[in-house]
Amino acid sequence: MRPLLSLQVRIDNWIQQESQKVFVRKDFESFGKSSSTIGKALYNLVKQGCLIKAGRGIYVKTKISSLTGRPIPVASLTETALTALAKLGINATLGQSAQAYMAGKTTQLPMATVINVGRAQISRRIGFGDKIVRYENSSK
Repeated sequence: MRPLLSLQVRIDNWIQQESQKVFVRKDFESFGKSSSTIGKALYNLVKQGCLIKAGRGIYVKTKISSLTGRPIPVASLTETALTALAKLGINATLGQSAQAYMAGKTTQLPMATVINVGRAQISRRIGFGDKIVRYENSSK
């Protein structure tokens, strides 16, 4: 059990030193251990509140909420989704409603987090709790 604790501490130290906020499973391959050992270390870090799992193989750094005292993600859901999809090799952008709002074409705030994934077919669930990302497709 000592190697697992050592790996967990090494991963935790690396996460705290990294400037990036969103991680995918592939980011941890450099630790050179088996996939199951890395998975156990990540599971323990999620359990301790050092990371939040945002989807299958997607993790986000946390900070402690001043209101609740519980860990919350340091990256927004939109930032998490765009970063994770980019790391997974999918060219994604904001959804059409968010782009229209940002361009000043409408005053309606988008209520849901919608990501445009072009022609890609995505079934991966990305989210925190009951807030999940929805996907839209475009021909661009």
